[in-house]
Amino acid sequence: MTRRTLTQAGYEQSDLLEARTVWATGWPGSLPVSDGEALRCSIPYKLTKKVRPTVKNFLAVERAVRTAPPHDLSGTARAALIEHYEATGMELLMADYSLSVLVPVTAPPDAAEPLSMHTSPEGRAFGSQEPYGRHATRDGTVDLHLPVTVRGDRLGILTVRLPEHRCTPQSIEELTELAELIGHAIIVAERDTDVFLQACRASRLTLAAEMQWQLLPGRACSRPEYAIGGQLEPAYAIYGDNFDWATTGDSLTLTITNGMGEGIQASLLTNLAVNALRNARRAGIGITDQAALADQALYGQYKGAQYVSTLLLSFELATGHVQLVDAGSPQLWRQRDRTIERVAFEEQLPLGMFDESSYTAEEFRALPGDRLIFVSDGVYAAVSEAGEAYGDRALGRAIQATRLLPAASVPRAVLQELALHRNAEPADDAAVVCLDWFGRSDDRAD
Repeated sequence: MTRRTLTQAGYEQSDLLEARTVWATGWPGSLPVSDGEALRCSIPYKLTKKVRPTVKNFLAVERAVRTAPPHDLSGTARAALIEHYEATGMELLMADYSLSVLVPVTAPPDAAEPLSMHTSPEGRAFGSQEPYGRHATRDGTVDLHLPVTVRGDRLGILTVRLPEHRCTPQSIEELTELAELIGHAIIVAERDTDVFLQACRASRLTLAAEMQWQLLPGRACSRPEYAIGGQLEPAYAIYGDNFDWATTGDSLTLTITNGMGEGIQASLLTNLAVNALRNARRAGIGITDQAALADQALYGQYKGAQYVSTLLLSFELATGHVQLVDAGSPQLWRQRDRTIERVAFEEQLPLGMFDESSYTAEEFRALPGDRLIFVSDGVYAAVSEAGEAYGDRALGRAIQATRLLPAASVPRAVLQELALHRNAEPADDAAVVCLDWFGRSDDRAD
């Protein structure tokens, strides 16, 4: 669809604002559609300051969100949207740990039914990461579903019910920004309240799984140079596998850990390993020394009786140069153009197996457009009823089938394919991490 300016609502052609692709139904400027039917419109629109009377409303809601009590963030945002945007309702939904449903934030918890991630309008907005609007009823109101996402980490959906006349491109722009602001507020509020973590669960977590999810940096992260997505399964009973990352202005450090054992013991082992690696990383040392210090910490505690397999990587953001330590079983697969292949490295000793192990780094370069998939042995070693390991052929097919998905969506899709391949209860937990490498502008020019 060609670029066009919405003039029906009296917008003037100046002060160009960034265009957004909007899922819209029936608001001024969109093509006529029937109730419940959605139309995807590319709406580059221009507004002058004199026709932006809602800026003060935006700032008022922003102030209310920033100063809201942590446990009542949702209620405060609802009241502010009703007052300043004429909203007739608002609902905040959190993505559950398995990424299969969206759970309303309610008091008490479990007071509302979860919504399917795959068949609901809210799930559609979550998957596309674009605003999606539908006529709520025939009374002229529209349900606007907005992604709640922080630096690429998809937390949930904000649904705002508006009168049709308020569902303008300007309001959509502002409410989309407010949804992101609410996401940031949720991250801060989680230090002081369990409300949002309770809403992330559609069923009870095991204690080991509680420990593992709290150990993660997030489920996704994006920067101009890269995008990362990760997922653990079984989500409500994970115990040993883990992934971690940290970034600076110059580098990205990524680790994928394959735990040992089951239940609480496996979770305690992985917690010690991950925090030992973080402690070493935060001391400012390289990944070979990080591996060595974590190895000593684990051996000092378990004397070789328990250990973890870990893949450690350090990416140079300016060049795509990568240093890697392969301390065990996690595998790296690469999709470059149309080629999908496993990238093998020299396997070194798992962390904690022996006293004072030393580690060496290998090197390769990530090129713009590369997709790197990291999998634990619970993925590639899982066997079908016919005895075929997932990593033999099916994993490559799954990577190919998900090539058009964003990095944040790939791990869940690969794990869904794994469940179909296995067709049985998992014998091991599983971790999948996807990293899309974009590089910097000078790197892409090379």
